[in-house]
Amino acid sequence: MKKMNNWWKKSTFYEIYPQSFKDSNDDGIGDINGIIESLDYIKGLGVSGIWITPIYKSPMVDNGYDISSYTEINPDYGTMSDFDNLLELAHQKNLKIIMDLVVNHTSDQHHWFKESKKNKNNPYSDYYIWRDPSGDGSAPSNLGSAFGGSAWEYVPERQQYYLHLFEKRQPDLNWESRQLRKDIYSTMKFWLNKGIDGFRMDSISFISKDPLFQNVEYKNSEGYGAYYIGSANGPKLHAYLQEMNQEILSNYDVVLIGETPHTTSLQAQKYVDPDRKELNMLFQFDHMHVDYGEFGRYSDVSYKLSDLRSSMSEWQNNVAWNALYLNNHDQPRSVSRFGDDYNYRKKSAEMLAVITFLQRGTPFIFQGEEIGMTNCKRLSIDEYQDVEAYNNFENLQKAGLSDKKALEMINRKSRDNSRTPMQWNTDKNAGFSNYDPWISVNPNYKEINTEKDKKSEDSIYYFYKKLIAIRGKNDVLINGSFQLLSEKDSDIFAYIRSLDNKEVLVIGSFSNKKIKYRVPSKIIKQKSKLLLSNYLIPKHSTLETDIYMEPFECLVYQLSSK
Repeated sequence: MKKMNNWWKKSTFYEIYPQSFKDSNDDGIGDINGIIESLDYIKGLGVSGIWITPIYKSPMVDNGYDISSYTEINPDYGTMSDFDNLLELAHQKNLKIIMDLVVNHTSDQHHWFKESKKNKNNPYSDYYIWRDPSGDGSAPSNLGSAFGGSAWEYVPERQQYYLHLFEKRQPDLNWESRQLRKDIYSTMKFWLNKGIDGFRMDSISFISKDPLFQNVEYKNSEGYGAYYIGSANGPKLHAYLQEMNQEILSNYDVVLIGETPHTTSLQAQKYVDPDRKELNMLFQFDHMHVDYGEFGRYSDVSYKLSDLRSSMSEWQNNVAWNALYLNNHDQPRSVSRFGDDYNYRKKSAEMLAVITFLQRGTPFIFQGEEIGMTNCKRLSIDEYQDVEAYNNFENLQKAGLSDKKALEMINRKSRDNSRTPMQWNTDKNAGFSNYDPWISVNPNYKEINTEKDKKSEDSIYYFYKKLIAIRGKNDVLINGSFQLLSEKDSDIFAYIRSLDNKEVLVIGSFSNKKIKYRVPSKIIKQKSKLLLSNYLIPKHSTLETDIYMEPFECLVYQLSSK
């Protein structure tokens, strides 16, 4: 077994959504060579590695998360030779490359599914989850898909239904099949032998399912039960992960990051317990649900700091190592959601980064987050590209909402908010492409772009550089314990990281007004040194009993006993 050195604990990762990152050949779609052209930019930020969302062959029904071949590159993104070149050049710059592993489902265009649906007697027959109709010929149960509608789809050739937790063209794989698992492990080995540095495992908490798929209590206006009932954290999930580790992953020094929807912090600890030999960290969603309501993510609800703080601290206290994030390709822009993207875009973007990155875990930056990119308001549902946006717009209409209100709610939370092209400069299409992009550029690109940020040392980009450097050089911020402070304060998120009699105090204001924060008395008794602030205010160079904080101010102090 290969000796592991936990290099990922000191790392900060940069997530790239290739389709929207950089277009090198002017066809309107970002590509691998565009990533290669940007490696120096990424390296300059101070990150240690890159997570690339799926670049495999795909009909792109769900933007590449519907894979038709695990070992071929989507021609829109380039060739396998391009990828090999990217991997080599990234490694020369000491940048790790993490691939997306999507093995809960495939595209319905995958060879496995095309064969599986032909009949019940072929080598791929059990690669997917097939069930007979109910007595009246209807679906086996009332389970609903995450994208709306039933989670079951009928196939006349087999006279059976297949399960799809997501879009109907994304049939779920049947992990009960030993041969399927062997084929998945072979796919993983294909990429690991190329030299990639790990996997982010999409929807991995769903791979083991309760085989009964019984009816559940109605949960939505369509009459379908919640799609995840009986699907998340199924009975054999941990056995599958341990088998995967034993047969493949134990031979490589790689990082394994699970995306685990509908997983509690107590359940999560099983995944990341080193003795169990499963995963290294998880992308969890509890803190992403703090502004959910009647219509789930698309509800017209604003978050409460108390809920965000409580959720984050719970995971800090219950899980040994976390994946730290506020933004990714599936979420709206963090500065629009948790900050103030109008009056205090810069300050709130910087404060959110500090509060998130200095917790215990590995930080992840989503492309454009480091320059404070914002949500992009659409004037019509026809301007959206995301299949989830269309499906949920229809669901909101069916629930009786006006088109105007439904569009307003989609605008707040759509995944397309994070998928607009990367804003590089003030040129045509923000420097992303000379051709019309697959999705339109946010109109604010002339004010928000990397070229502008890199010209000013008082920019979000350079603040991120300082933050990443401070974390990387301070062992307290890597391995220290986490203790929440002032948990009833309506405006402040504050905590202490501690290790071997050393402490770091982190304070962030979530208010758009000036406020007073009273520092706990036990902390005031210590010496303090200001490590980082997003305001250059001399009076905050040392701690005082009362700190008068500016809107969205953040402060990081090194503490030591007198």
